[in-house]
Formats: sequence, structure tokens, C-alpha cells
Amino acid sequence: MTTVTFHSEGSRIVSFEMQGHSGYASQGEDIVCAALTSAVRLVECAVNDVLGLEAAVKMRDKDAYISLKLPSSLGQENESVCQTLLAAFLVHCVQLAEEYPENISVLEV
Repeated sequence: MTTVTFHSEGSRIVSFEMQGHSGYASQGEDIVCAALTSAVRLVECAVNDVLGLEAAVKMRDKDAYISLKLPSSLGQENESVCQTLLAAFLVHCVQLAEEYPENISVLEV
């Protein structure tokens, strides 16, 4: 199972972590894993490559782990964009978890 954990400070989503293999299908054929991975890459590219914010990203292949943590001070416009991106990613993950409850768990802490 893949667990996606969103960390918030007040109403601000500050980071997320995704860990584990979904187990829906074998590697290279797992549509659940592909959907999650693609969404994570989109968020990371938008934050770091498009906005140029240098969010901290950690990855470990051995246990299928990735995390992204926003910088603490972004400015009002970048903060708004990042919160929209992370909120959309949260909604995406929740919807996938509803569709594939045996494969995805979403936590908000």
C-alpha cells in the first residue's frame, strides 16, 4: 500500500510524504503507482522548475519514498500558488484512495 501523508501548520500545507508500493499490479504495469508518481512529479516541477522555489525533495528507491517540503517564506503570490497545487494534489490523492482503497491511504497531520 502507498501512504501519502500531508503535513500542515494551521491551514498551510507545508509538506507531503509518499511511501510504499501500491501493490495494484506488477512494476511497470501499476496504474495506481503511475497516477501518484505523475502527480508528485507535476507538483515538484511546478514548485521547483516553474516557480524556482527550491523546495526540499528527498527520495529513497529502496522503500519507494519521496517527500517535498516547501520553503518557510515564499511571498504572497508564490504561497497562494503552492497552496493551490498542494490542495489539488491532496484532492487527487483522496479521490484515488476512494477508488483504490486497498492500495492508497491518505493522512493529514
